[in-house]
Amino acid sequence: MVVVAGLITAVAYSEGKPQATNVRSPNVVIVITDDQGYGDLACHGNPYISTPHLDRLAGQSVRLDNYHVDTTCAPTRAALLTGRHSNRVGVWHTIQGRNMIRRREITMADIFADNGYATGLFGKWHLGDVYPYRPEDNGFQHCVYHPAGGVGQAPDYWGNDYFDDTYIKNGTFTRFEGFCTDVWFEEGIEFIEANAKADTPFLAYIAPNAPHGPFYCPKEYADRYTGKPGVPQAEFYGMITHIDDNMARLFQTLETCGVADNTILIFTTDNGTAAGTWNDGGFNAGMRGTKGSQYDGGHRVPFFLRWPDGGLSTEQRISDLTAHLDILPTLIDLCGLTAPEIQFDGFSLHDLLYNDGNNRQERSIVVETQRVVDPVKWRSCSVMTEDWRLIDGKELYDMRTDPGQQTDVSGDHPEVVQRLRGEYEQFWTDVSKDHDLTSYMLIGSDESPVVTLSSHDWLVEDVAWNQPHVLQGRCAKPAYWAIEIDHDGIYEFSLRRWPVEADKAINDPNGGKGFSFDTARLSIGAFNESKSIPEGAKEITFRVPLKKGVAKLAPLFSGGGEQVAPYYVYVTHNPVSGWKTPQGMGIPVYDPAYGRSPPQLKD
Repeated sequence: MVVVAGLITAVAYSEGKPQATNVRSPNVVIVITDDQGYGDLACHGNPYISTPHLDRLAGQSVRLDNYHVDTTCAPTRAALLTGRHSNRVGVWHTIQGRNMIRRREITMADIFADNGYATGLFGKWHLGDVYPYRPEDNGFQHCVYHPAGGVGQAPDYWGNDYFDDTYIKNGTFTRFEGFCTDVWFEEGIEFIEANAKADTPFLAYIAPNAPHGPFYCPKEYADRYTGKPGVPQAEFYGMITHIDDNMARLFQTLETCGVADNTILIFTTDNGTAAGTWNDGGFNAGMRGTKGSQYDGGHRVPFFLRWPDGGLSTEQRISDLTAHLDILPTLIDLCGLTAPEIQFDGFSLHDLLYNDGNNRQERSIVVETQRVVDPVKWRSCSVMTEDWRLIDGKELYDMRTDPGQQTDVSGDHPEVVQRLRGEYEQFWTDVSKDHDLTSYMLIGSDESPVVTLSSHDWLVEDVAWNQPHVLQGRCAKPAYWAIEIDHDGIYEFSLRRWPVEADKAINDPNGGKGFSFDTARLSIGAFNESKSIPEGAKEITFRVPLKKGVAKLAPLFSGGGEQVAPYYVYVTHNPVSGWKTPQGMGIPVYDPAYGRSPPQLKD
């Protein structure tokens, strides 16, 4: 591909014959949903679900039918945005401080921004909530998102429940009206409209948290599926149909703005279905496994790409083995972007897209489900080739005759097992070199004067990662955060049982578990001091002189025979009087009268 004066010379096909077309550098819109599997679309054979707009997109797209991601949310997003293995970039879990993308990584948004694109993220980021891991630190210029991996998790604004919530908009907590999916699409559409009007190329990354649990859904959408035979979870399907209707709004926006033909529109998801099957009911396109599984049902997902001006607007189904690792190199190629030297683990699919899928390349791809603080070799893994799947280094499946992975043929093909084990050994030797690196949360930077730490990112095996856990007083044991002190100075740490916006005393049960704590302790580096907790105190604050470097931050509440790490800690550098005022932190005061219910006491 050649770029000349802002034009891309691409290869399009007409009646099977290649034709060169000159087009302006295209806009890119990526829609990635959360926990929706390959089988959760009518166009993939699901007889129970209604997705007419996505089905229409599929009929106008190149479809990667053998496209794979990681088995859970954050790892997939890390690999998609970098073109590098999730383990390599430090993201092999969704919590426990192992969902933060390494600082050294160059993201898709970085590259597009450097090439003059406006970049925007709307919805789920899930690659770090504190500096320097936030989306605004990683190339996204306009950001509207919820913290952590889902609405209602521990770092999220307290009491968010999918409806009329408070999200982060360009660094400030802002209250929105409406259902979360509508908010993400509305904000994304405004971004598209503004940049189309300004004739500025754009990258819009629209990442709904739906249909991830908890399964909250507008009633009229859930009602469409309630009580219907074959439907595994009415709210789950309802959220998908609601996304589908928002896709129709997105299509119309692109048309109205006059950019539909020169926009690369991608629809995909981040892992296998979370609730599309149950007790052999529902639909999973004949695949074994669901979200988190090393079998194909855990990581084979839909991928549609439409770009009329690039000659990609008629249905074409490609069965070659492809992965999220390929998408950034492909977009660099299709858009004619200038990019720094990056050691991608994927490769551009340009030739595959423009050769009717007749460009088969032999390759192997490793997918793992680690979900631990420190990765474990051979843990829940799949080594994939076009024809084979090696599961956990032991089970072998011939995908040509057994796509449902029902019959282990490892005994019949020991040479294939050994070859694929060798592929995994090479992979592990390569990526495990960086497993001992920790992504430290930075305190004291001028880029983030106030740092909010939550139990979601405790660097221990058992964490209170969502608000119901916090309500229940789960994980009542010592824990710590891995932090980096940006420079020498006086730091102030305010230890809290409840977040600032909840505005509750440390020992207030707040609708959940109450404690009888009488002592707060802070340990960091050589500093180790305790203070008594006065009755009714909402926080206990320590002023600590610290030197630049890395440290374990290990605070503790104790009393009444119990110990627990504070679920929230607020950190400032050289603090000034009044910093704890919620408005001064860009956080609206929690208002029970606003009509929001506290999180449910359930997982």
